[in-house]
Amino acid sequence: MNPFELLFSQPILNLLVWLHNVIPGNDFGWAIIALTIIIKIVLLPLSAKSLKSQKALQDIQPKINKIKAEHKDNKELLGKEMMNLYKQEKVSPFSSCLPLLIQFPFLIAIYQVLRTGLENGSLDKLYSFVARPEIVDTMFLGFINLNARNISLAVLAGALQFLQTRMLTHNKQPEIPGARDEGMASMVNKQMMYMMPIITVLIGASLPGGLVLYWATNTLITLVQQIVVLQKPKDNDAVVAQ
Repeated sequence: MNPFELLFSQPILNLLVWLHNVIPGNDFGWAIIALTIIIKIVLLPLSAKSLKSQKALQDIQPKINKIKAEHKDNKELLGKEMMNLYKQEKVSPFSSCLPLLIQFPFLIAIYQVLRTGLENGSLDKLYSFVARPEIVDTMFLGFINLNARNISLAVLAGALQFLQTRMLTHNKQPEIPGARDEGMASMVNKQMMYMMPIITVLIGASLPGGLVLYWATNTLITLVQQIVVLQKPKDNDAVVAQ
């Protein structure tokens, strides 16, 4: 067994089978949803830090716009002033990428479990304290096969992705006239708002339904977290130097 299987795939397999065993009805879909919630709780400190960073970036957006307007013709000075602002406000523009990167090992592990982990031979990897089920029924709600592709779940994941991206885009501060880069940034944000859900649907339609259910549940939880964090009253709305 390679290190990745030892650290990710085997624990995911055992936790998923254990949840399948203990959740009433032995519904595989609810086991995946419960697994997603557990992983989100484990990663909560990182995701909370990421959302706080997004909130901080949102709150200082007027200052960012002002710097861009003042130094629109001097890219070198603009970059320097932006870095000084981030340092002064103790904000990292890249911190929101970390939780997404950390999600990838879990996505790969769940994909491996759904692809081969539920076969009879793979169940030999169960820990001694996890009861081995006679059969793992991969149906969700009695009619959705989570071991096969599912267009409906892919569309659901795409819709949730759209809502999440839309919230981030619509919570940004208004642009300041004269900051030429803001028009381009706004265009990129709008493209991302529509392109990311489309990509999610296209990729999700080619993956096992269980993996897409995991991603959709993860996106929904993140969306709720964003509502709680990003909708808080801002302290810096009027802090734009004249």
